Amino acid sequence: KAFGMIPGLHAVMAEAPGELAMTDFPLHDKDTAPEKSRPLLDNSLKAFGMIPGLHAVMAEAPGILEGYQQLHQLVLDSSFDNDEKTVVWQTINVENACHYCVPAHTGIAKMMDVSDDITNALRDETPLPSDKLEALRTFTLAVMRKHGNVSKEDLDAFYKAGYQHRQVLEVILVLSQKVMSNYVNHIAETPVDEPFKKFEWQKKQ
Repeated sequence: KAFGMIPGLHAVMAEAPGELAMTDFPLHDKDTAPEKSRPLLDNSLKAFGMIPGLHAVMAEAPGILEGYQQLHQLVLDSSFDNDEKTVVWQTINVENACHYCVPAHTGIAKMMDVSDDITNALRDETPLPSDKLEALRTFTLAVMRKHGNVSKEDLDAFYKAGYQHRQVLEVILVLSQKVMSNYVNHIAETPVDEPFKKFEWQKKQ
């Protein structure tokens, strides 16, 4: 199947115009990208109808773009449902204060039929509408803040909520993907793509 295909995303993003990055990191297209990145940008075009700014920046280093695309597909194929994927993605994005990924995943969540109650709770760092999703956010934050050195109590609470060893490992899978995107966006100051500007966000002080 096509890389990262999320229903509805292609049509929304296809109308987005190009934009210059705020730093000196180039926003590549298929004409300017290194040769090894060009088929990867084809993947982006097929999945999104445009080259997202994050992918345009990553194209400078073909390995990170390929790794990111592969991790994204693995996350889509994980055992998490769409609500749970959104919780882990956005928990990490918000904790890392990613100006690009929070708006992007707000739009993506809508296309994945995730409720606004979940999205708003994640963006605003307020309680989630279910105890299980709250446990998922809490465990994801524990993994991040403790750099993987979680306690027995952290694990027990996660298991009590209904998760298993597989989901522990899949939180780390999503975190691996998000380290790539969040860190690249911080350093490159990637501009928010036009379809997601209406979801712009700043972390609460």
